Amino acid sequence: MSNNSNKIKANGIALIPFLVFIAIYLGSGIILNSRGVEMAFYQFPAPIAVFCGVIAAFLILKGNLNEKFDQFVKGCGSQDIMIMCTIYLLAGAFAGVSKAMGGVDSTVNLGLTFIPPQYITAGIFLISCFISLATGTSCGALAAVAPIAVALATKAGLSLPLTMAAVVGGSMFGDNLSVISDTTIAATRTQGCEMRDKFRVNLLLALPPAIITVVLLLIFGHPTSVPTMQSYEYDIIKVLPYICVLVLAIAGVNVFAVLTGGTILSGIIGIAYGKLTVLSFAKESFNGFTSMIDIFLVSMITGGLAYMVTQAGGLQWLLDRIQKMIKGRKSAEVGIAALVSLTDIAIANNTVSIIINGPIAKEISSRFKVDPRRSASILDTFSCIMQGMIPYGAQMLMVGSFTKGAVSPMAVIPLLWYQQLLAVSLIVSMFIPFADGIIKKDPWKWDNKEAADKKISM
Repeated sequence: MSNNSNKIKANGIALIPFLVFIAIYLGSGIILNSRGVEMAFYQFPAPIAVFCGVIAAFLILKGNLNEKFDQFVKGCGSQDIMIMCTIYLLAGAFAGVSKAMGGVDSTVNLGLTFIPPQYITAGIFLISCFISLATGTSCGALAAVAPIAVALATKAGLSLPLTMAAVVGGSMFGDNLSVISDTTIAATRTQGCEMRDKFRVNLLLALPPAIITVVLLLIFGHPTSVPTMQSYEYDIIKVLPYICVLVLAIAGVNVFAVLTGGTILSGIIGIAYGKLTVLSFAKESFNGFTSMIDIFLVSMITGGLAYMVTQAGGLQWLLDRIQKMIKGRKSAEVGIAALVSLTDIAIANNTVSIIINGPIAKEISSRFKVDPRRSASILDTFSCIMQGMIPYGAQMLMVGSFTKGAVSPMAVIPLLWYQQLLAVSLIVSMFIPFADGIIKKDPWKWDNKEAADKKISM
């Protein structure tokens, strides 16, 4: 994109289609929320909101209809977009089949069985961390752990707001780090780096806040009455697919092989235990595909819209303005963090926020020599920090739903210690590079034109 943007004349009007998309998505959420609609910011389908932006692009941008359509299709079908969308489908299949064969329930019950009752709040955080890391979804982890956490908090006399903050914090830990999370997929593909490298860089930033959070929960999360230790039903075999996927991904095995192999392993275990048949295995795999259809379409259509806007000079106009405020690498990193954070506040969707800002972040990174592994980590992390803290985000809305309105988002937000510490960790790292060991050991090859677009081997 760097080469193309240098030849394109800046044009602020070209950004209007993106503004149309954001205005419709944000505006519908505000209107529905004012009317008391549950999950208001998730009622208007995101793919339709993006497509409204595409229509605006066809109406506003210069060129004949065929030229604009060719640009749109080229953007939709770009290599990065297609790889991203394929990974979404495979991740959905793995998550769906693994859940159907009982993997999520076994993982939660395994943790609850072996965590001492007096440490249950910290244990809930750790269980949420692992579930979200294994499944790649914060909402999925919340759905699995939150009902159990509410029951335990009531029985043990735990602070319900603190307990729910532990669930949300743990859920966002995995959403940010998981190699099958849609945010990780979007961040690494838009920045042109490998998932395992982003994971290693990101882990050094996320682990200290997670450890401090566990310590704080051990200190302040003691139950007023210690609940009786229970033995929940679990099967370690059903946890194996998650462990295998995680280990193989970090080891650098190809992402398609990892997710396909993980799905097949979960299917075999499900069939062996009588939870699945060959036919239901196929159906659950397909259901996993369809569960990702929203983000698949958003990614593909946004890719087309972004390419049209870029060719019309919109990205160049924005970069020219941003560049005036950026003086070097540190301020470039701050700028990337601010852009994705503000976008997530506006549209309450961390994956879409990354997709929107990915091309801009990639260009900024190229100009100011911000390592793509670093920019991918910043995009993913700050979008997850904001997503887990905004009161109208899916995570906070789910908290209200599971507690039946007994806990408001405003009571939970001050207790989201993990997200707050993670933000501090990222900001400090911009000025004191304490987590740059991997980057220094293997510097990005800026002189290699193919480096920025190297293919994922995971």
